[in-house]
Amino acid sequence: MMPTTDAMIQLIHVSKSYERRTALSDVTLDIEKGEFVLLVGPSGAGKSTLLRLLIGEERPDEGQIFVNGKNVSRLKQSEVPFLRRKIGTVFQNFRLLPKKSVFENVALPLIVQRASAGDIRRKVIETLRAVGVEHKKDQLPGSLSTGEQQRVCIARAIVNGPVVLLADEPTGNLDPERTAEIVELFKMINARGTTVVVATHDPHVMTLVNRRVISLFQRSLSREQQTRASVST
Repeated sequence: MMPTTDAMIQLIHVSKSYERRTALSDVTLDIEKGEFVLLVGPSGAGKSTLLRLLIGEERPDEGQIFVNGKNVSRLKQSEVPFLRRKIGTVFQNFRLLPKKSVFENVALPLIVQRASAGDIRRKVIETLRAVGVEHKKDQLPGSLSTGEQQRVCIARAIVNGPVVLLADEPTGNLDPERTAEIVELFKMINARGTTVVVATHDPHVMTLVNRRVISLFQRSLSREQQTRASVST
């Protein structure tokens, strides 16, 4: 089956359950190339499940999922790593390797792709500079503040130039000032052409991002899923 639009991300009647619990029910949506979208809803609404489906970490029980023209729901397991090379992911719990330096953590996606040592150094330094933590490149993650650790996570997610950036509750551990800084980073990344999807239940993020909002309620899209946030930046 081919995607029905030229959208960067498309879900067609997607459902997902775990044993007796429904995580998503009959979700259909399009996210266009270059969009910045907020995926909102209460805890348990299915936001994290949706993101896991997009990177092939989970498979839908029903429906089709397309990302960058690829049918994620039909990919072989051996093909999933190649899909993820085009998708950057940012997690609330950072997932940084504690015994690796900031530089080494950010370099990992490039090492996996077997980039040359020269390209790795150039791209890592450029990316750390872009997110404002170049001066921390030789430190271990444990010596950084939570805001700095999240910046390193973002650097790792974008160092290989992904076409899509997915962020799951990226400001959940941050104070309002650090939250504003991270949101500005996402805006900068989006301005470069990357499609950005941020899952959040933080109302402060919505006050900072006046973009399209996709609302999940009781594992389905609510009626306002095509609206924009009613607050200004």
